[in-house]
Amino acid sequence: MKKSIMIGLTVLTIGSAVPAMATDGFFDRLGDRIDRTLDVRGERTHERLDARGDIINDRLDARGDRIDERLDAKGDRINNRLDTLADRARAEGKTRLADRLDRRGDRIDQRLDLRGDRINARMDRRGDWIDGHLDRLGTYAEQRYDRVGDRINNRLDRRDWRRHHYGPGR
Repeated sequence: MKKSIMIGLTVLTIGSAVPAMATDGFFDRLGDRIDRTLDVRGERTHERLDARGDIINDRLDARGDRIDERLDAKGDRINNRLDTLADRARAEGKTRLADRLDRRGDRIDQRLDLRGDRINARMDRRGDWIDGHLDRLGTYAEQRYDRVGDRINNRLDRRDWRRHHYGPGR
């Protein structure tokens, strides 16, 4: 007896609450809330991917700069050493040897400078590509979440709540 009274009261409560939720715009508010939630999720994803791309880009830029500076310093050290040897050879009267050592030091210095510049440029390009790729992924994710949220919101606004809530075959 108690069970049947409880079941009856439960059915009566559910029966009166569901139409009341529908008339108060429950599903309209639900759609808006889902849409807002998905919009925020998309913005967070976009910001997170953008920040990750910026971090990677900065790290690769710094790495390229360090390598470039290290190779430039190495070229300068070699050139200075060969210039010192050329000055010593010039003091001994060996001008052809001194000229050859000067050219060799300048050539090595120039080659190492160009190598460092190429490595730095490659790291910059790679960092820019990764940053742009993650930016595009973030924009795509944000737009996708926005579209899904709009679609859910429109579907809840457009359809009758009974047809949407219970669906066909349930």
